[in-house]
Amino acid sequence: MKIILFGATGMVGQGVLRECLLDGEVESVLTIGRSATGQQHEKLHEIVHQDFSDFSAIAGSLSGYDACFFCLGVSSAGMTEQGYRRVTYDITMTAAQTLAKLNPDMTFLYVSGAGTDSSERVRMMWSRVKGETENALLRLPFKAAYMLRPAYIQPMHEIRSKTKLYQALYAVMAPLYPLWKALLPKYVTTTEQVGRAMIKIAKLGAPKHVLENQDINSVR
Repeated sequence: MKIILFGATGMVGQGVLRECLLDGEVESVLTIGRSATGQQHEKLHEIVHQDFSDFSAIAGSLSGYDACFFCLGVSSAGMTEQGYRRVTYDITMTAAQTLAKLNPDMTFLYVSGAGTDSSERVRMMWSRVKGETENALLRLPFKAAYMLRPAYIQPMHEIRSKTKLYQALYAVMAPLYPLWKALLPKYVTTTEQVGRAMIKIAKLGAPKHVLENQDINSVR
């Protein structure tokens, strides 16, 4: 299986990349980002691309892939709706539309978030924009598309968030994760589990196209 990965330098993307490189059935991984991952592996190929509003310059390198794992995203804190929409909806759809044309047999997996609203009518800006993005992705002519809605994600294997505030939060929460997992299993997961679930779903599919946190944890 050949995979394209967006957002490989983010916390979730780092975890997904790790699991892809460890999986014997993943033949190769192409990361696309504004900066390199800093990793070296025989399976790993990277494209550093600055203009995420237009992928035509690299389109020749994007065909022949079986799956796309889209882990690129930002927090809505402090952002206007226009700014958040540009990153969450516009960039995602530009990438997905490009890939749908080049790889009609591709499976597209999008890391969304718990609380996303598919009705697109809620007042919470981030939930509405995420819901609109999910709905638009599900309408594209991929072989299949899946929306993953993790809740709290604990980074594993020395993976770190790029945001210093989140780094401190995760450091504090790490010793408590086993307790959280025992008390609130529907609302916590790990970077390792998200990565493994995405690979398994890309290989075998899933019974539904929108997977909540508990659905992600149930993938084995």
